[in-house]
Amino acid sequence: MLKKLPIGIQTFREIIEEGYVYVDKTDHAWALASSGKYYFLSRPRRFGKSLFLDTLKELHEGSEVLFRGLYIHERWDWSKRHPVIRLDFSAGVLRSRAELDLRIEWMLKENAERLGVFCDRTRNDIPGCLSELIIRAHAAAGQRVVILVDEYDKPILDNITDLARAAEVREGLKNLYSAIKGQDAHIQLVLMTGVTKFSKVSLFSGINQLRDITLSAAFGAICGYTQLDLETSFREHLRGVDWARLKQWYNGYAFRGESVYNPFDILLFISEANQFRNYWFETGNPSFLIELLRNRRLFLPDLEGIEASEEILDSFDIERIDPVTLLFQTGYLTIADTRERFGQWLFALRIPNQEVRHALANHLIDAYTERLPSERLEWQKSVYGPLSCGDVDAFIAAIKRLFAGIPWRNFTHNDLPESEGYYASVLYAFLASLNAEIIPEDISNHGQVDLTAKLAGYIYVIEIKLNRKPEGSGAGEKGESTNPALAQIRARDYSAKYRDLPGKGLFELGLVFDGQVRNLVQADWRRVD
Repeated sequence: MLKKLPIGIQTFREIIEEGYVYVDKTDHAWALASSGKYYFLSRPRRFGKSLFLDTLKELHEGSEVLFRGLYIHERWDWSKRHPVIRLDFSAGVLRSRAELDLRIEWMLKENAERLGVFCDRTRNDIPGCLSELIIRAHAAAGQRVVILVDEYDKPILDNITDLARAAEVREGLKNLYSAIKGQDAHIQLVLMTGVTKFSKVSLFSGINQLRDITLSAAFGAICGYTQLDLETSFREHLRGVDWARLKQWYNGYAFRGESVYNPFDILLFISEANQFRNYWFETGNPSFLIELLRNRRLFLPDLEGIEASEEILDSFDIERIDPVTLLFQTGYLTIADTRERFGQWLFALRIPNQEVRHALANHLIDAYTERLPSERLEWQKSVYGPLSCGDVDAFIAAIKRLFAGIPWRNFTHNDLPESEGYYASVLYAFLASLNAEIIPEDISNHGQVDLTAKLAGYIYVIEIKLNRKPEGSGAGEKGESTNPALAQIRARDYSAKYRDLPGKGLFELGLVFDGQVRNLVQADWRRVD
């Protein structure tokens, strides 16, 4: 009989006692407990952070029977039982400093009652109460205190579109966390988890001894499922699965260690009879992120090849939000490669997998075109059909209809149509949403072409130009001599590296857009034998 799937269950005791599948992460718990004291971990949502924290809680409280048969059981000293203070900000939305303080006071009271101690709120503010709770819990138990903070940053992220309110909430959290620094003699372990990492200046100045293990290769698989986890713990559940397709859809999250799957994806995939769908992406609301990308004019094809330093990846400030930082910390970008240059680490980033690429592209299309998903679907069909059968003229006609359907109000009080990157970004998003293989800024020995798209055995080498002159010629092979985009493809022989590859057809396509017309004004192509 197959074990039950722990969908939505974040309580370690329930998983073990009720016979759910459990992927053993206690080797990481042992590494934390035996090599340090203060830790910080950032991972995207629904990656198993809460379950890992609850595992640490049961471990330090001495729940020996729950760990029998697991990695840590024979290594742990079960004679010691540490009091655990658990602060969890994952539930609900806090819209002000007053609501935050009220929630913190409730959590401190709940922890005090569970530990059999008290905090005199008539004589203490919030940090004073936490300090008193730590000291009294240590004295009552005779063992130092473990502090676990779940989703430490959620109150800030809930208010991220209101800078003043987010800053106010941030100061409230900083006020709370500052109490930890002065209680070192009473503390056994601290682990704080969240989605983002705020800079030490803005939030962590009170506890600057935290060791950030987010990008530590040794803890790369502390959350998430590895390939081995799937082939052992879920072997029977995944019998007969197309492993290559499963990896393509859901694997690929990497934090300088072994790449992992999002647990939520795998559990839902199994429960839905192995149907490939956007399980993880659909649980989030990336509207703020999408609007940020649009407002910052991020060149969307660049998402396939961003390089960033460690400072960019691990420092988040509400006053100066870097889209790359937010994309990485929220799971829409991950680490593809790491190298050291001029004394610092540089990280090549990529979109993790097909689920993220496909779903993110759909959201970007809706944001750039301000159309409903039902309208987007018709456009996608009109683009996919021609591309999948090598009908370039029909593809060009579909592009014209696409841009003609974008509301003019999108361009009020901005210069979007004057940017070549805008047209390339919309086209990239549409091609990505069709599950086409896209190579942005495709490099050859003569330079780089804007986009290469591969779909259904056809290869399209595409160069995009912006024309501010009157409308040019129409589509067709006859205009290639006057089309600057197609002329550049031919002059630099961008398609040369694809000529000997097997396939149904290779096309060179030059697209010229006009900033005033806000559409395609010239499109010429040639088929390459």
